Amino acid sequence: MDEIVGSGKYRYRVNWDWQQAPEHVEVRACAVAVDSEDRAYCFNRNKDHPVVIFDHDGRFVGSWGAGLFQFPHAIRFDADDNVWLTDEHYGQFFKFTKDGRLLQTIGVRDARSDTGVPDDDYSSSAWKKVTHGGGPFNLPTDIVEAPDGSYFMADGYGNARIHKFSADATLIKSWGEPGVGPGQFNLPHGLWIDRRGRLLVADRENDRVQVFDQDGRLLSVWPVELIGPAFFYVDADDIVYIPEHNSGMISILTLDGERLARWGGDIHKSTHGIWVDSKGSIYAVQPGEWGRIRRVVKYERM
Repeated sequence: MDEIVGSGKYRYRVNWDWQQAPEHVEVRACAVAVDSEDRAYCFNRNKDHPVVIFDHDGRFVGSWGAGLFQFPHAIRFDADDNVWLTDEHYGQFFKFTKDGRLLQTIGVRDARSDTGVPDDDYSSSAWKKVTHGGGPFNLPTDIVEAPDGSYFMADGYGNARIHKFSADATLIKSWGEPGVGPGQFNLPHGLWIDRRGRLLVADRENDRVQVFDQDGRLLSVWPVELIGPAFFYVDADDIVYIPEHNSGMISILTLDGERLARWGGDIHKSTHGIWVDSKGSIYAVQPGEWGRIRRVVKYERM
């Protein structure tokens, strides 16, 4: 029997086995994004096959990037169908063509800013040791490009800040300190710029989304319950899709934080990445059961 999730307009058929990688390509997925041709790109914690590509039906297309990355964390496509990749441990952001040609690098490899976190701490709990906000970068998590060409980076695991860079990759400003108050962060993790020009920040370990203008002024905090929001995808209808890392849930919301649908649970904890294709189907990075290796799961829009 088909597994159906969601509610109302947002109901999906679950395809746990959508991803069809050959035996020699181990997929240890951390993030996923879909290009303009509805091909899914998985950022993969496998040094021989770090960027793995599947067609719309889950068939393996190929891979690229062997040996280029230390610890993959986030992937996204920009408006020109270029791929942005975040390497958490190298502390760098990379812009590639979708066939794997490097266009730009931001950040100095292995350089870590002063935030109170020991330089040898690369653990997933390093954010608990941040004593003060620092400069770019210390175990960063995501990058998003604004329409004017400027960049915003979430600097989360070893820092508690958002950084804004100009189009020529010059630092403009940074904001944020560790804490639970308005404008403070405990592991700022994922980013998105919506059509209103606002910067959405998944403040993961504070279980909330904070919304800023592009000068860093706090506009709002979404009132909805979210348990470890990790990343965003916002579609052309301004519908927001969020994987909740610490609950294993997936939430669908409006741009004002009103929930439209939610499903999942503890068995799928560590749900980490999300994207939506042209047909409205969702691709999520999650384990089939808690403790298993994450893979790309497809939720086919009904």
